[in-house]
Amino acid sequence: MSLITPVHVTSKLPDVGTTIFSVIGQLSAQHRAINLSQGAPNFPCDPQLVASVAAAMQQGHNQYAPMTGLPALKQALADKVQQLYGRSYDVDSEVLISGSASQGLYMAIAALVHQGDEVIFFEPSFDSYAPIVRLHGGVPVGLKLEQPDFAINWDQVQATITPRTRMIIINTPHNPSGQILTQADLDQLARLTRNTNIVVLSDEVYEHIVFDGHTHCGMAGHEELAQRSVIVSSFGKTFHVTGWRVGYCLAPVELMNELVKVHQFMMFSADTPMQVGFAQYLQNPQHYLGLSAFYQQKRDRLREMLQNSPFKLLPSAGAFFLLASYAHFSDESDSDMVKRLIVDHGVATIPLSAFYTDGTDNKLIRLSFAKDDATLQAGAEALCKVTG
Repeated sequence: MSLITPVHVTSKLPDVGTTIFSVIGQLSAQHRAINLSQGAPNFPCDPQLVASVAAAMQQGHNQYAPMTGLPALKQALADKVQQLYGRSYDVDSEVLISGSASQGLYMAIAALVHQGDEVIFFEPSFDSYAPIVRLHGGVPVGLKLEQPDFAINWDQVQATITPRTRMIIINTPHNPSGQILTQADLDQLARLTRNTNIVVLSDEVYEHIVFDGHTHCGMAGHEELAQRSVIVSSFGKTFHVTGWRVGYCLAPVELMNELVKVHQFMMFSADTPMQVGFAQYLQNPQHYLGLSAFYQQKRDRLREMLQNSPFKLLPSAGAFFLLASYAHFSDESDSDMVKRLIVDHGVATIPLSAFYTDGTDNKLIRLSFAKDDATLQAGAEALCKVTG
């Protein structure tokens, strides 16, 4: 029996309940569905990385790391960014190791968004952006990416910017659409934010997963945008260890100073043995440079196996997601379609409406191909049996 509290609770997020990911997870477990829903790998990470972390624990690296991160790891990150994007970040004052990319996003908004500030973001979007903004007194302003390419309408952005606009949240490669920003997009963003106090919060957790010969166009690679951007990325997504919850932030020192003030009271420092392991693992660039080819093979394999399915697959230029349309054979809501796929066909996906604050339903579902070959095969076979 649950406890009954005499305390009257006034929720800061009264319209936020259990996320669709938890709901789908519970339903999937109930029906033992094949998991193409969760954006996390179901295959093991490199045993070498596990061994490095285990060795770090055995060697006594089990107490607090320095607040902003292990110096060796911060140096490895700075070296990587310099090599890939030509941008130099000061290791001591402009690199911060966080307890996941999610924490990085939270503390950036907490530190830099004030009461009444407007924050522009683009939908469909990762579901935490708008609630975090609201928790800190900001006003989330969602702009819908244009179908079917999920492109940003920069004229719309320009018309939406007001004197109260404090932040623009960017996500590239994009979850859930799998699209990427181009250099032309970055130039437009730079033009619209020039001579303003707008901070760019750039969610780049899939930075090393870009397909078909394209390169990642992130904020660090753009001279002007780097000066006003907080970049957030993830070791978990990069190295198949989403449960380790370690990420990092890059930002000019004036912005980073504010992030650090929040970070020190949220968790003080990220997990020490994982930082030791990542510092060693980053010494071999192939551990991240090979990711695009690795995931492109999985994308192409799933696309090929779904050729005879009733679904129409949208292009995916990055991250590890495919969107599939069913509008041509069913009028069901995407939530109903997803539930039917679980109950009747034993395969779990995610409805795209979950990534819109207003529940926009474009008859699209999201598939994750961050799965082993057996899961991809089984999931594709189940989807090929779907009828209208």
